[in-house]
Amino acid sequence: MKLKRIIVALGLLGAFFLSAAQAGLAQSLDDFEEKVTEFTLDNGLTFIIIERPVAPVVSFATYVNVGGANEPVGHTGMAHIFEHMAFKGTHTVGTTNWEEEQQVLEELDHTYQQWLAEKYSTSPDSARMDTLWSRFEALQEEAGEYVVNNEFSQIIDRNGGTGMNATTSQDRTNYFYSLPENRLELWFSLESDRFKNPVFREFYKEKEVVREERRSSYESQPVGRLYEEFLAVAYTAHPYGRPTIGWHSDITATTMEDARQFYNTYYVPNNITIAIAGDVQPEEARDLAEQYFGDLEEGPEPPPVYTKEPEQRGERRFTIQSEAQPYLLMGYHTVNDEHPDFKALRLLGSILASGRTSKLHKQLVQEDQTALGFQLLNGVPGTKYETLFGILGAPNQGFSADTLEKSITAEIEKIKEGDISREALDRARTNARADLVRGLDSNSGLASSLASAENLRGDWRKVFTDLEELEQVTVDDIQRVARTYLTKDNRTVGFIVNKEEESSSDENRGVADANN
Repeated sequence: MKLKRIIVALGLLGAFFLSAAQAGLAQSLDDFEEKVTEFTLDNGLTFIIIERPVAPVVSFATYVNVGGANEPVGHTGMAHIFEHMAFKGTHTVGTTNWEEEQQVLEELDHTYQQWLAEKYSTSPDSARMDTLWSRFEALQEEAGEYVVNNEFSQIIDRNGGTGMNATTSQDRTNYFYSLPENRLELWFSLESDRFKNPVFREFYKEKEVVREERRSSYESQPVGRLYEEFLAVAYTAHPYGRPTIGWHSDITATTMEDARQFYNTYYVPNNITIAIAGDVQPEEARDLAEQYFGDLEEGPEPPPVYTKEPEQRGERRFTIQSEAQPYLLMGYHTVNDEHPDFKALRLLGSILASGRTSKLHKQLVQEDQTALGFQLLNGVPGTKYETLFGILGAPNQGFSADTLEKSITAEIEKIKEGDISREALDRARTNARADLVRGLDSNSGLASSLASAENLRGDWRKVFTDLEELEQVTVDDIQRVARTYLTKDNRTVGFIVNKEEESSSDENRGVADANN
């Protein structure tokens, strides 16, 4: 096992903070002058241990370098399904008899595959489909008889655990919770068992939960529909254009065997980073890591995403008719988080559209009163690959989304012409620093931030070197990136409009012309 011990004087970061203005946020900076220990097992599994003994609690964050962008064609939503399967148990947790349950699950999946093949055959036999579905439902009920509901979470709760959850994005999947410091070995035992002995218990039931989540978060929400359509129009080739939650037909088409293949491809130790922060001794953690994770077999390197989004050749526009509040969503293709321009774009977004001191809020919400508000969507849907600089806006009553678009564009043009103050840049930098402090002001925040940086960007230190790079951004850099990326030909614009507004504005713009 390769081991390297790093003692980091994180207190040096204090030079980047305005002590008077941020005294409350910076109160835990002294705690950062502690030890960070990093080691990698022979199988490639990386651990980061952050000693922070301010309370007898330890937080755990497990990051897997796989997200929606890695899903095979026809199986969107696969990464997200694993979030729902995270704490369903193992061969020993969550079941009354794994051997018998496994047999039923194998037959269950085989029956579903047969039903699926019949459903999508050129001449589906409805009678055979009905027979197979009846058999599938009977097997699903039988499999449920072996399930001990929520046993994994109950073990965590009984041992004082808190915050157990999981999230999925286009770039990664992560799992996290906290335990008392004297339950460190319990976490190693449970987490290693979860990775060594994965089960797909209640897989098909959870697919329906995912499907309902899709309905409630996207299909029944106007802004959700707008966002999903926006990504599909903005990206023509890259998987960032596909929904992380999955399409209905793909959710239907995904089987347990598909999920198993996905797991075996991406849930390998050399594609996982685990961070542990709190009242923990690095040597004890290293010994437990060897004991519980050392025999986890290393897998081949997961396949990378080779697809690159081609340069956009002209503005793309679309409209969604709805009786809801009108909205405008406009965005520009930019760069990933490792590009030298990424930090300048981050600060540009803050200056333009983030918070009550932003240019858009002051001009369009407070002064002109043409807008109700804005939300900055810079870095969506992910930042590992070339991303989008987006702005969501809601026009005020009596003003159209067209008017709002012209007003936003006018403010962007002002920035291109040099209408940026040093004070605004400094304020944006201060806000960025404050965001970092908030993220590092707890064990769970430390674990998640460092694990994410190590897993997705190759080095946990980038959490802190990002601050140094933000300090180097100048007013000229802000103007340059605005001119480079925020151009009409690089833009995608989407509207939610009422039917009457749609009819009256067709003459003024190329509505529903996605410029394909």
